[in-house]
Amino acid sequence: MRRHFGPRGLSRVVTGLERLVNSPPADLQRARLGLLANQASVGPGYCHAVEMIDQALPGRLRALFGPQHGFAGEKQDNMVESDHGLDPAAKRPVYSLYGETRRPLPEMLSKLDVLLVDLVDVGTRVYTFAQTMSYCLEAAAEQGVAVRVLDRPNPIGGTQVEGNLLAPDCASFVGRFPIPMRHGMTLGELALYMADRLDPAPDLQVVPLSGWNRAMYFDQTGLPWVLPSPNIPTPDTALVYPGQVLWEGTNLSEGRGTTRPFHLFGAPFIDPYGLVEELAPYGLPGVRLRPASFEPTFQKHAGQVCHGLEIHPVDRESFQPYLTSLTALEVLLRLYPDRLAWKQPPYEYERERLPLDLILGDRRIREGLEAGTSAAALAEAWAGDLGTFLRLREKYLLYE
Repeated sequence: MRRHFGPRGLSRVVTGLERLVNSPPADLQRARLGLLANQASVGPGYCHAVEMIDQALPGRLRALFGPQHGFAGEKQDNMVESDHGLDPAAKRPVYSLYGETRRPLPEMLSKLDVLLVDLVDVGTRVYTFAQTMSYCLEAAAEQGVAVRVLDRPNPIGGTQVEGNLLAPDCASFVGRFPIPMRHGMTLGELALYMADRLDPAPDLQVVPLSGWNRAMYFDQTGLPWVLPSPNIPTPDTALVYPGQVLWEGTNLSEGRGTTRPFHLFGAPFIDPYGLVEELAPYGLPGVRLRPASFEPTFQKHAGQVCHGLEIHPVDRESFQPYLTSLTALEVLLRLYPDRLAWKQPPYEYERERLPLDLILGDRRIREGLEAGTSAAALAEAWAGDLGTFLRLREKYLLYE
């Protein structure tokens, strides 16, 4: 067996993309292929998936599809649509699945036999790439197109799972299926889970990883990191994202427009030292909360000095990002009941429901916090559902 080496000669993880191009299946050598990918879809030497597939299967790749932020990841802010385009090198169509449509239209798939999916997910329910993949599974099933997911590691590991399950009335483009905020699954495992809940069922195969186990974080894979979206610049950002994303549903800045998006959060009216003092008795595990001030260059509070906190995980095994941010929200509701506010629609194509409810995945979480229920008590309440999910997901796990 060929061994693959990463930094300093250490054995590294081999992605589904590499496994496909190293041993192209016979059926794909005759198939018309599409590819859902973006700028982070690279091999170990930073060669892009398009180039790798073109070399391994010349003339087979007929169309490209891009998720939120565009095929090249060029759209900096969130909720900014992309247009369709043309691949300048091979003159292939590049279809945007975050613009005119969120799911492939029949004419986009009509000349394809197989749709390949090669995206870097960040292990959080609200990250839209998984929803885009689910729409592709649906559309492909309807059009008789097979789907192969080229699996990649979950950058924040596959053992820690946290949060309430998505409630049906909160299904949206930031969550379609009953999974927790931090799900601990790879994109391939999620695809298997989703496929079982779609009708008609898609013709789905996962090209699995080699050398990855569930306890591994991204910095242990030996793979190169390319930011999957403009505000997830590092794997450390992915680690705090399952909690810090909730600030998108409030009038607090989540650090967009700074060099530390999602690590920083705050607003002009917050006393950061008072907030740290109020949070200290909670004994939140695996994290240090540092008073911080910052001035966003765009998005919420652009050009204004915000005060708040920077989150520093110091023990990622015990750090609970969702509980940490929910607890901060609990305290801020108590300290600033007249100044902390919920962001109003629209949000990710939803024009009626509160963005925070869609992000949290269950309006009862918001209502509980408003009524004075602690984040810890809410976590106890959802523990049973989370246990049920953990047992259910066993069927779809591909890695030890």
